[in-house]
This record gives sequence, C-alpha cells and structure tokens, in this order.
Amino acid sequence: MAKGSSGRSAITGRYVNGAAAARHPRTTVTEHGSNHSSGTHHRSAITGRYMNGAAAARHPRTTVTEQG
Repeated sequence: MAKGSSGRSAITGRYVNGAAAARHPRTTVTEHGSNHSSGTHHRSAITGRYMNGAAAARHPRTTVTEQG
C-alpha cells in the first residue's frame, strides 16, 4: 500500500495494516487521504466503486459503508 493510505476490512469495518490488506484483497478497501464528502456512501471492496444501498445490502461482506 502507498504511504498515507490505509486498508479497511469490509467484514469488520476496522482498519488493517498493509500485510492484512494484501492477504485479503477481496474484502479490504484501500483508502487514500480522507473522506471529505457528506452523507452515507457504500463502496465495493472488490471493485472499489461506489454502489447504491440495495446493492450494498445484497453484498454485505464485500461492501464498506462510509459515513461522511
């Protein structure tokens, strides 16, 4: 992982170190910087793309919900 970034588990919601993120790439979202947007956003740990709430509900183990 790049300097200044952190990994976050889609399963637990906890931040993880670079080694743990590398071991579990399908369930870890790598974040760069900070979240400056407002509201609730759902992001896929697999693709890194934002998704709507219905898709997040269908895939809870691979989706990170971010509070802005």
